[in-house]
Amino acid sequence: MKAMIFAAGLGTRLKPLTDTMPKALVPVGDKPLLAHVMEKLVGAGYDDIVVNVHHFPDQIIKYLADNDFGARVSISDERDLLRETGGGIKFAKPLLQGTEPFLVHNVDIFSNLDLKWFRGQHRPDSLATLLVSERKTQRYLLFDNDGLLRGWTNIATGEVRSPLGAIDPSKYRMLAFSGIHYISQGIFAAFDRYGFPERFSIMDFYLRACADYPIRAAVFPGLNLLDVGKPESLELARKV
Repeated sequence: MKAMIFAAGLGTRLKPLTDTMPKALVPVGDKPLLAHVMEKLVGAGYDDIVVNVHHFPDQIIKYLADNDFGARVSISDERDLLRETGGGIKFAKPLLQGTEPFLVHNVDIFSNLDLKWFRGQHRPDSLATLLVSERKTQRYLLFDNDGLLRGWTNIATGEVRSPLGAIDPSKYRMLAFSGIHYISQGIFAAFDRYGFPERFSIMDFYLRACADYPIRAAVFPGLNLLDVGKPESLELARKV
C-alpha cells in the first residue's frame, strides 16, 4: 500500500531549529518527527512510502538511506520548487500511481488515529476522505448531512468559500482538517481537468472539486491530535 509523507516544508514556526535542519528531522524523544510517522505508517501496513523534500533535502535523503523502516521508500525531490501540498501530490504522480488509493500524512502530525480504521472509511466513489475533528480553531471545513464537503469558513474574519455559491455556514457541520487524508487515484485526472499549476494548496483543489466529486469527512472517535509544527506543541510532544 502506498502513502506519502509531506516533509518538504520550511518549518518556519520551528525556527531557529529549522535554520540548520529540516522540520522532518527535529527530534521528539529519541527520534525525529519523520521516524515517528514512518513507524506509524509501516505499522498500519503501508509498505511503499513517498517522502517529498525541499528544505535541507540531503539531510532527509541520508537519514532515510541510513535507517531501514521495513518499507520501500521513494524520494519526491522538490528542491527546485516548493510546490505546496496539492502541487506536491501532483508532482509525485509517477511514484503514487497504481490501482489503489493512497494515504497522505503531514510529517508534523501526531495522533492516536487508527490508520486501518481510517482506510476503511474510504468509499470507492470518493475522490478523497479527509480526517476531521471538532477541535476549536478559526478555519473550518463545511460538510453537509451526508458528510460531503461543501465549503470552508474562517470564523474570525467571516470569510466563506464554496463552489456552490453563497452558503450559510450555520447550516453545515463545521469540522477542522487534520492534515491526514486518503485519496483515490482519480485525483490526478481531476488535477488535469481543472488545470491546476505546478504549485497549489490541496485545500484550494478540494474546495473547487467538491462541486463535482464526492470528498467526504471521517471523524475518528476520541481523536487526540497534536500539530508538532509549533514550538509549544513540540515541547508538549517531548513530554509525552
